[in-house]
Amino acid sequence: MIKTKQDIPDWIEHNRAQFTRMSDQIWEFAELPWREFKSSHLQAEFLAEQGFEITRGIGNINTAFMAHWGKGHPLVGFAGEYDALEGLSQKNQATQEPLRPGAPGHGCGHNLLGVGCLAAAVAVKEYLESNHIPGSVRYYGCPAEEGGSAKAYMARAGTFKDLDAAFNYHPASINMPSKSTCVGVNHIRFRFHGAAAHAGEEPHLGRSALDGVELMNIGVNYLREHVTKYVRLHYAITKGGDVPNIVPPEAEVWYYIRALEPNELSEVTERVRNIARGAALMTGTSYEEIFESASSALLNNHTLADLQFAAMQQVGPIQYTDKELAYAQTISDTFPKQNTDDFFQYVESLGIPAHYRRVIEQYRKQPLIGENFPPLDAAVVETGSTDVGDLSRVAPLSMLNTTCWVVAAPGHSWGNVATGAMSIGHKGMLHAAKIMALAAAELYAHPEQLRKVREEFERTMRGKAYECPIPENVSPPQYSNPMTA
Repeated sequence: MIKTKQDIPDWIEHNRAQFTRMSDQIWEFAELPWREFKSSHLQAEFLAEQGFEITRGIGNINTAFMAHWGKGHPLVGFAGEYDALEGLSQKNQATQEPLRPGAPGHGCGHNLLGVGCLAAAVAVKEYLESNHIPGSVRYYGCPAEEGGSAKAYMARAGTFKDLDAAFNYHPASINMPSKSTCVGVNHIRFRFHGAAAHAGEEPHLGRSALDGVELMNIGVNYLREHVTKYVRLHYAITKGGDVPNIVPPEAEVWYYIRALEPNELSEVTERVRNIARGAALMTGTSYEEIFESASSALLNNHTLADLQFAAMQQVGPIQYTDKELAYAQTISDTFPKQNTDDFFQYVESLGIPAHYRRVIEQYRKQPLIGENFPPLDAAVVETGSTDVGDLSRVAPLSMLNTTCWVVAAPGHSWGNVATGAMSIGHKGMLHAAKIMALAAAELYAHPEQLRKVREEFERTMRGKAYECPIPENVSPPQYSNPMTA
């Protein structure tokens, strides 16, 4: 039972074993996007046992679900994730060694992210129930954040539209609520079709699909000079032919096209399409476009970020043992020192107040940062993308970062997997759960805070009605469930 809002961190700490156990299980599952059957089942079954009403298959996604408790408003949601990354398998140790060579691993910490949000949702439910406070709480099991944009499909289905506020957190190397934004993205494959021929004897009879791909890439590389500073264009050739002595009849390139504003993203995407058309004309080939997915630019709610920082001050910093620092240092020593220098240079570029500048200086020689920092990144535009952006354009949302990784380990690296199923990752996950739950409880206890949150959201979204960036004719991938096979 949670008697007062101030008891929430203690309740989460008292129940830490069940949350860390669940997170470690999902770390072991390490399921790829759209195939997180074990991870989503584990979470949904647990929440059902806690009294939540479970709705599965949200947005026509067979690994997505919604868990709802309570009646009426305020209604606060927590968006969790649980998909892993290709090829990042890593043993639960401080030196690099795959658990299974070539297998997936949680290099983005989504095992921690999902369970941290789940723990916050359960804590809020306990707080509301114990104190007979009206309102509802909801947890979203969101698959396929890594390139799949499941939240965009879920937003298209109207899943988030009745939320008063929402929270999400991400493992990081620092404890800080975020006020930054990040760019939107379109994921598109361009598949060229040509004609095969003997490359030595009869090349004139062939039409090279690979030539189409390569000329398209050349055209896009020239386009880079003529776009704004937040546009990013990157690609991978996913098929380029089989052997050199056959003119390739099939070739494919997969593009990520990023931009900050939706209209600019549409404009740049059309320019890329025109380049594909030109490449097909130049090579006598044809092409088809396979629209994989898309995400909208993220909009963090500053009022919610400030509430999260107030909660951080109540919780206090993360404390590390000598054993944890030694473990982290072993990981850190395997990465270039420049990684650490770049991180601190970035943090200092945010304009840290004098007090926090002194604090950050104390951490320069440590592999982990346990201190809490205020949201300093309001002017930052991150040029990565996340489907959390689609949720943020439907309901007020705040993203939180907490320390789960060593400073030197870059995102999507084995070093992040190595702290994901031990005490360093556990502490960061529970830190996030406490902060999010306390901030959410403030919205139920003080409705005027919720009004400020909504007013800011409406100002930010004025003239920017949400439109799902994924075309209506595009559906999420469907995989068979091995648990029912």
